[in-house]
Amino acid sequence: MTSIAHALLEAQSRGLDRLDAQLLLLHALGRPVHDRAWLLAHDTDALPPAVQATLDAMVQRRSGGEPLAYITGHKEFFGLDLQVDARVLVPRPDTETLVEWALAVLDAATAAPARPVPSAAEGVDAPGAEPGTGNGDVLDLGTGSGAVALALKHARPTLRVSATDASADALQVAQANARRLRLAIEFIQGSWLTPIKGRYHAIVSNPPYIAAQDRHLIALTHEPLQALASGDDGLDDIRLLIAQARAHLHPGGWLLLEHGYDQAGAVRELLSGAGFEEVQSRLDLGGIERCSGARAPRA
Repeated sequence: MTSIAHALLEAQSRGLDRLDAQLLLLHALGRPVHDRAWLLAHDTDALPPAVQATLDAMVQRRSGGEPLAYITGHKEFFGLDLQVDARVLVPRPDTETLVEWALAVLDAATAAPARPVPSAAEGVDAPGAEPGTGNGDVLDLGTGSGAVALALKHARPTLRVSATDASADALQVAQANARRLRLAIEFIQGSWLTPIKGRYHAIVSNPPYIAAQDRHLIALTHEPLQALASGDDGLDDIRLLIAQARAHLHPGGWLLLEHGYDQAGAVRELLSGAGFEEVQSRLDLGGIERCSGARAPRA
């Protein structure tokens, strides 16, 4: 029988990096993802034939470009273990920037007594806000796996969180995650703000933002195209959200949008042109302007 060490080397010889090989082997063994030290301590252990067969099948899928999260069925996001499959995008670490910004503006909006909301010059990060009461309303548009909505609810349990998606399949994934994590989210099926009647302190979204002919889509063929591409310049859905959002925000409420690495300037222009105030962007951990947002007029 093959040893653990040999199985890992074999997986790497088929094009996988060491971390992916380790995570797939841990999954095949039924061990937690944080148990990589166990693999090192047991590198001479023999793999049972059934485990080897399972690993071989998973390595083949991964070497064909399928996301690791689809193969294992899990992805960690903002400290939450989410179940994901090919019905939804794989949550990316960059999107945690959107969650952190939303928490800051919601904390400020629900603080008592009234407290200045974070503000900044265009394109520059604003200072953080002190925690507020958390009794605000927030809407996550195009929720997919539910990652953003669930992260917000988990971080601030008293928030009233709603989430929409046009895809019934995606909502099934999000609802299953909410049930498993025991987080109360209102899920609504529909395209962007079309089914929404009320107003919110913040609207957040990680919409499709890749140009339809972008070469990067070639590497994303396993993920749902409708959640990735948005017109010739990648901004069609963002334009629509900006046009619709003010009617669904409380005065002074925030619209926060994730976008592509080179789209911050264009998104800020769209926000300014739609009459939003305090237009600004936030950097992700890589120093890229990953999210842009602004406030609805307060009067």
